[in-house]
Amino acid sequence: MKKPLIILTGPTAVGKTELSLKLAKKINGSIISADSMQVYRHMDIGSAKIKKPEMQGVPHYLIDVLSPNEEFHVVRFQEMAKAAMEDIYAQGRVPVVTGGTGFYIQALLYDVDFTKEKTDAGYRESLEQLAREHGGEYLHRMLYQVDKKAAEEIHANNVKRVIRALEFHHLTGQMISQHNEAERQKESPYRFCYFVLNDERGRLYERINQRVDKMMEEGLLKEVTALRDMGCTRDMVSMQGLGYKEIFDYLSGEATLEEAVYRIKRDTRHFAKRQLTWFRRERDVIWINKPEFDYDENKMLDDMMVWTSRILSESCVDKTLNKKEKY
Repeated sequence: MKKPLIILTGPTAVGKTELSLKLAKKINGSIISADSMQVYRHMDIGSAKIKKPEMQGVPHYLIDVLSPNEEFHVVRFQEMAKAAMEDIYAQGRVPVVTGGTGFYIQALLYDVDFTKEKTDAGYRESLEQLAREHGGEYLHRMLYQVDKKAAEEIHANNVKRVIRALEFHHLTGQMISQHNEAERQKESPYRFCYFVLNDERGRLYERINQRVDKMMEEGLLKEVTALRDMGCTRDMVSMQGLGYKEIFDYLSGEATLEEAVYRIKRDTRHFAKRQLTWFRRERDVIWINKPEFDYDENKMLDDMMVWTSRILSESCVDKTLNKKEKY
């Protein structure tokens, strides 16, 4: 019998944390973070990491478990999340995966097998050298020539994923975007609800701008300076997160602080747009559009519980009833 899995995702700054806590408490759930930055210790402000008192007694997994000098990628997330789920099931609780990294969620939900993928170390090294010499945009333009859809999905700053997409095309002659689409057609090994929280674009962008301002007030500059003093460098995976690489540019004299803050806001808005593009492609998604509930979290929760109760009572998702996103 398939085990239950609840997902609550959405674009950055939409308000997932608060709603996930309410949902988890309703269903005896434990939260697994699907965030590529909150997994790191010492990276609290820039990742908008939930604080211990804010957890309200709800167990959280994959938060503050890695050092900034360690690599975190989709395969490692998948391994760690599966281990967390087994622990949660053993306690008689329900895993609630929340966070905005759609690729991670997809890998977990459909149990994507990455072990079969071939690699070419020499070709990868040549691409890495090109990135060092010409920058990430250069590689991104190369990807656009062979896989336009993948280039639209992957940001130029995510050099590792750009390289992987180019490597995949080099080895197979196929587009990784087509490969990923095929993986999305796999049947999930879980009984699941896949909620996407969303808001009107103008409101969402304003929340993003306000969040960045709050991060600066709370000491983002001091946090990144401390990370640099600990030995963290701009090219580390952990330092590629929004807010960190821009402040690193300021500390290295490549941008003024005003420019860095402007870029954090701009790039976070662009990131939110890409997140929504990803979620719109996913199957079996239930959209929770905040304006439809008059921004009342209790109304949203009641609606989510209708769907969740069916999953927890061992009934399958009725795909014909899924809501459509409007914004």
